[in-house]
Amino acid sequence: MLPSGSYAPQFFLPEISPHPETNETHTKASELRQYQVPDIPERRFLSVKLLSALLVIVLGASALLAWRFSPPSAIEEFWEPFFKSPDPVLFCVADQSHYSTIMLRDAADPKHQTTLNDHMVTVIIDDLNPLVNIAGMLHAHGGTYRVQGESVSTLTDLRQGPSVFIGAFDNGWTLRLTAPLRFHFANNQEMTHFWIEDRQQPGNRNWSLERSQQETGTYKDYAIVTRLLDSNTGRFVVVAAGIARGGTVAAGEFLVDADHMNELTSKLPKDWNRKNMEIVLETQVIDGRSGAPSIQAVYVW
Repeated sequence: MLPSGSYAPQFFLPEISPHPETNETHTKASELRQYQVPDIPERRFLSVKLLSALLVIVLGASALLAWRFSPPSAIEEFWEPFFKSPDPVLFCVADQSHYSTIMLRDAADPKHQTTLNDHMVTVIIDDLNPLVNIAGMLHAHGGTYRVQGESVSTLTDLRQGPSVFIGAFDNGWTLRLTAPLRFHFANNQEMTHFWIEDRQQPGNRNWSLERSQQETGTYKDYAIVTRLLDSNTGRFVVVAAGIARGGTVAAGEFLVDADHMNELTSKLPKDWNRKNMEIVLETQVIDGRSGAPSIQAVYVW
């Protein structure tokens, strides 16, 4: 026996060694941490950039396909035979031939002048407006063209490619081409009264112009726009011709303006692009300047 007060008791919990499974799990977790790819946000950022790039490519391809397969505009359909022609388009412009004098200046002294009698070929400056507008549109679509006066243009010239005729009563080719059509130009014997005649209403004089009115510079003018396949040449032709100069300018504006052409197609049958057509236009001329053209009649065949 131990004497009382000779010892002090102490208690210890038994040491428990780690569970084998827990230790194995800890080891595998450590190994995974060693091989785990760090910086997960960067991987997500790269994925977003890749998806954005793919989206841009898809949208670009969709836009290209939509452009290639979208329906052509009214202007493109109207002018398709001209845009796709491998041959140059001939502009047949009204011209005037006469003798006149030209003032020539001395190269060394421009104040020194002399006169030269010459045979002049001139065109009306207002007829150049349709030529410039239509030629610019053809050039923008990759087309080529040439310009000739109506007095020197022959049937052989017209057979070489599509043609555009500008001017009416001063362009013999325009009068020949439109003479057998429903809408055509007419005048009285004194050539003081001019109009566009409708074969279905031959007595109608609503689209007419007196020469005395034209001389004032303020009047209503009328024009014919025609697109057809000419049986004499086997080529497509377009006519832009007014009774007076104001109508010719308005016809040229009509043929290159998207809004005017869209308005026209709304009045045409669905298969109009494969047909011949005539359009009668009206324009208000004030002080010699043409207003916007408005459609008065349309005939398709």
